[in-house]
Amino acid sequence: MSGPTTGQVITRFAPSPTGALHVGGARTALFNWAFARHHDGKFILRFEDTDQNRSSDQSAQSILEDLQWLGIDFDQGPFRQSERLNHYNQHIDRLLADGYAYEDGGAIRFRMNSDVAFDDAVYGHIEVKARELEDFVIRKADGFPTFHLAVVVDDALMNVTHVIRGQEHLTNTTKHVALQDALAYARPVFTHTPTILNPDGSKMSKRDKAKAAREAARSWLKAHGDLEDLAKQCAQKCDKSMDAIADFIEKRTDDIEVGQAIAKVLEVSLPETEIEDFRSNGYLPDVLCNYLALLGWSPGNDVERFDLTFLKEHFGFDRINKSNAHFDREKLRAFNGGTIRQLPPGDWSAMLRSYMLESRPGQIEKLDDHFTLFADCYHERSQTLDDPTRLGKAFFMGNDQVEYDAKAVKKQLTRSNGEGLNSLRQLALQLDACNDWSPKAVDETITTFADKNGLGLGRVAQPLRVAVMGNAVSPPIGDTLVILGKVATLERIGRCLRLHSGNISPRHTGG
Repeated sequence: MSGPTTGQVITRFAPSPTGALHVGGARTALFNWAFARHHDGKFILRFEDTDQNRSSDQSAQSILEDLQWLGIDFDQGPFRQSERLNHYNQHIDRLLADGYAYEDGGAIRFRMNSDVAFDDAVYGHIEVKARELEDFVIRKADGFPTFHLAVVVDDALMNVTHVIRGQEHLTNTTKHVALQDALAYARPVFTHTPTILNPDGSKMSKRDKAKAAREAARSWLKAHGDLEDLAKQCAQKCDKSMDAIADFIEKRTDDIEVGQAIAKVLEVSLPETEIEDFRSNGYLPDVLCNYLALLGWSPGNDVERFDLTFLKEHFGFDRINKSNAHFDREKLRAFNGGTIRQLPPGDWSAMLRSYMLESRPGQIEKLDDHFTLFADCYHERSQTLDDPTRLGKAFFMGNDQVEYDAKAVKKQLTRSNGEGLNSLRQLALQLDACNDWSPKAVDETITTFADKNGLGLGRVAQPLRVAVMGNAVSPPIGDTLVILGKVATLERIGRCLRLHSGNISPRHTGG
């Protein structure tokens, strides 16, 4: 029998370029990479693009970029099945000549007339009786081979020794070993990994995003009841009609572009399911690889935190679980936050700068010379690289765009006959006279003002926070004002006084 004869471990990752790289696919790539590296073998990348209607160069490029971001490199490839049709046709001709295949309405089918048995490194010995099997297509009427034929031929010609893939392919393996036997190819070692599920036991899917967006839309409609208004806003965020928005909400479609538009309008986060989601949301690639490896595999000894070097040194089939894995986004977020907090300030600042230059270049420009201070302020507060811009979004608004939290305004500004507003009015004069706009000097100005007026620092700093940020939560007040700059600080205080001075709440006198 011919087949894997090199003695060297060779694995492959063979995604279909029909969409973004899903977390399940990323884990498959990671396990194949780790096993090959552990044994000083080779790792091959191959695009299974025989489905011409769904495959795209854009998807292939996206998968390549995501693998590179994760740190998963390959030794050979990427190969494309669409460029290897001659190999497949030669093998199909052999199967036809030997009686293993037959024509059927323009397509070619493989005969499944014998029992099939194979061994899996995780699930053990598996046998399927011939009566439970059906003949299957190996070449479609359009002349392109199916996944089943192409994968068997490529694995044999590329000397793949170990096939590591998701449990959903376990039933396909009966077809593949039957083809391998008919073509006299040696079988690789099959290793099927457990399925990745959501915490509630449902299968992770891009439809999770549609479901979350739809639930958000329906919740908004329940409170506001204006479908036309919501559809109009969402249609402006994407190249879709208002009818398309309504169809999505009524579950007639799962158009993800509509779902993303709804998420933007309603300011809700959609569940991450693809690697590009985690990348754009500010997760660190080494943390994501760490977490993906734990979905179905364990290094033992209660070890949870490790890097790619550790993984390739310790990865093996003996510690892959049979039971399904559950993807806990909160645990991943905590993993990411813990790693961020352990970063040296310089590394954190560099990572944040790189992330913002790629995803938020306009915001970098607004920070000007205060980027490092901004990064320092959010180092301990952040669980992702996106958190600083999300938590500190008021820094990037125009001075006339600050949105005020009604409860914060009432509590910090207008109650007790406008005590907070009165404090602001007087403090603004002191800040205007402050010539040294550094965190230390600004803090001293605020503290001196509070002491002279017999006020606790909180009764001065909190109204100031609301005035410049819209709510009572921000980094240390001196840092906050320095990041904003003196001009913006004074303009925001002035606008706050103009907007809220007419909403004074009378002092409660009892009775």
